[in-house]
Amino acid sequence: MSLYGMMRTGGSGMNAQANRLGAVAENIANANTTGYKRASSEFSSMILPTTNGSYNSGGVETKIRYSISSEGAKVYTTSASDLALDGGGFFIVEGANGQEFLTRAGAFTQDGDGNLVNSAGYSLLGYEYGNGADPTVVVNGFDGLSKVNLASDGLVAKGSTAGTMGANLDSGAAIGDVSTTSLIVYDSQGNTRILDFNYEKTAANAWSVEVVDRTTSTTLATKALAFNAAGVLTTPVKTLTTTAMTGLAGTGANLGAITIDLSKTTQLGYKFNPDGGTIDGNAPSKVAGFKIDDDGIVYVKYENNKLEPRYRIALANVQSPDNLVPQSGNVYSQGTESGVIVTGFAGSGDFGSVISGALESSNVDIAEELTAMIESQRSYTANSKVFQTGADLLDVLVNLKR
Repeated sequence: MSLYGMMRTGGSGMNAQANRLGAVAENIANANTTGYKRASSEFSSMILPTTNGSYNSGGVETKIRYSISSEGAKVYTTSASDLALDGGGFFIVEGANGQEFLTRAGAFTQDGDGNLVNSAGYSLLGYEYGNGADPTVVVNGFDGLSKVNLASDGLVAKGSTAGTMGANLDSGAAIGDVSTTSLIVYDSQGNTRILDFNYEKTAANAWSVEVVDRTTSTTLATKALAFNAAGVLTTPVKTLTTTAMTGLAGTGANLGAITIDLSKTTQLGYKFNPDGGTIDGNAPSKVAGFKIDDDGIVYVKYENNKLEPRYRIALANVQSPDNLVPQSGNVYSQGTESGVIVTGFAGSGDFGSVISGALESSNVDIAEELTAMIESQRSYTANSKVFQTGADLLDVLVNLKR
């Protein structure tokens, strides 16, 4: 064994313990960082070939491992934009350069443009709802994602396009008897109009329904209804569509064609009994806030308490989360050993649910870190003694010549 080899081994040991202390220092510094994942040091021996009568000391190699797959405790807050994941997956965020990253740090707030941004400046991404339709996820990439933006649009009105109307028609009514109910709908400017539904018995097990605009007395739709002996609606097409009205007097607004579902209509031996009906659209209303549910659907809440889905938060995961590559800002990028990124929605597959008003704490245990610090300190001191002893012996060897 050469004295230089002894010193190199001691130096390798000191460097390994310094790396471990660096990981411990980082863990302690980030003990209160939302979504931070603990770093740990793993050592492996480095062996050099030896010959008879000569031993070559090797060294130690350090590898830093991150406990990314280990969940931290949930801390509940008063902010609806604070998000945590109960289960697997990561939020997808976008940096200032437009690159996508994964993170468990869900402390999001609205920036000046209305985008949800976390404390490190990364914007939350999701899929937009197109015309109210549930978005489709791209499972093997980030295509179709956009920033979740909750900027207020001021007053918002939406004209009615679809609704339902159900009623029980009295089977004992005489032919020619008429029963009437009504439904409030919204035009393109959010003004309300009343549509009257007039049900007239035309024969045994047969009725007709007429939809009339009460203001103008204009008939917008008629439909024949047929029932079987059990009073069940048997008309093949159980919907009707009203005629659109344009340039309404006094406002110039339009009332679009409205599709009404009549499938809940029955004919039984009971008095005329409408169910009240339903209709989409809304009168002018300001945005009053937002709500995020367990499935990651982001709703805009209006002053009239109506909820409109705007985005669905996208989640991502990999086969080996612990092999993701940490980046500044508590985010992760795909690594060579992490596996392929797969995207999806909360509650599907291996993805957990979204908790609004909560944050995931770091998974650092301070007591464990302080224990590791003491161990590394002692090991560093011992390795320094090995190095010092080698240096002293080298001095003895050099002094033999004097």
